[in-house]
Amino acid sequence: MVQAPQFSWRFLLPNYWLLWLGAALLWLVSWLPYSVLMAIGAGFGRLLHNSLKSRRNVARRNIELCFPTMPAAEQAALVKHNFEETGKALFDTIIGWWWPNWRIRKLAHFNGYEHIQSAVAEGKGVLLLAAHFLHLEAAGRVFGLTHPSVGFYRPHNNPLMDYLQYHGRIKANKYMVGKRDVKGLVAALNQQEVCFYLPDQDYGRNRSEFVPFFAVADAATTTGTLLFANAANCVVIPVVTSRLEGNRGYQVDVLPKLAQFPSGDDKADVTKVNQWVEQAVLRHPEQYMWLHRRFKTRPDATAASLYKRG
Repeated sequence: MVQAPQFSWRFLLPNYWLLWLGAALLWLVSWLPYSVLMAIGAGFGRLLHNSLKSRRNVARRNIELCFPTMPAAEQAALVKHNFEETGKALFDTIIGWWWPNWRIRKLAHFNGYEHIQSAVAEGKGVLLLAAHFLHLEAAGRVFGLTHPSVGFYRPHNNPLMDYLQYHGRIKANKYMVGKRDVKGLVAALNQQEVCFYLPDQDYGRNRSEFVPFFAVADAATTTGTLLFANAANCVVIPVVTSRLEGNRGYQVDVLPKLAQFPSGDDKADVTKVNQWVEQAVLRHPEQYMWLHRRFKTRPDATAASLYKRG
């Protein structure tokens, strides 16, 4: 467990005033109706689509690599829709961090809790596999309303932002474990905690296997899932989150535990993880974080990048 960031009087110094101002404005805006927040977010996302050329190219390339048979017009439409969801993510964050419980409960939809209850009843911790969906800050809060959890945490470089981020993320949840604190997460699992873990990004060559992800045959995929599953008394349970149409809020679907996992075959196991991520993404591909350079690490370190400049 990391030490929770504490309020410091230095946060009142002038170099933090701009951040305070931005946070105050967002807090005021957060009281607008959910439908209005989502409309503003979509408009902000369209602005980002038109202005962030490099990130737009990353999203476009990821979608092109993953769905090579998708017509170009559909790919372009998906990229644009994805940026609208990216704009909404700003408001998902303030909803997750600052909304009172009575308000967010109106948007909370949760299925499959019996799978977690069963694991806890057996004296097991739960390594909860989640994917990088753009609404995850709000979905994590929705999850915590049913079962307060533990999350992995990367401190922010700005101390005030770190303070706001940490305390926002543990609202309705328990505590955060440092990103590199393997022992801390194992200890939490052994204490029968439910711990979020996101295995779907490119974390580099170390502790990775190159296995398929959609149409890319050799995507660097972390074996961290296997490390924790082997080291702790836990089961591995996937969770799929989504933003519901019609401004109805957020859906959290807890799935049955992965059977015979880990099996001892690392490539087969991380392939199974990727297959679950694919199934989750296909539910709502526009809501996935395509802006991340998912395929930056190649099997051949000297090979040319899959990402085009422009």
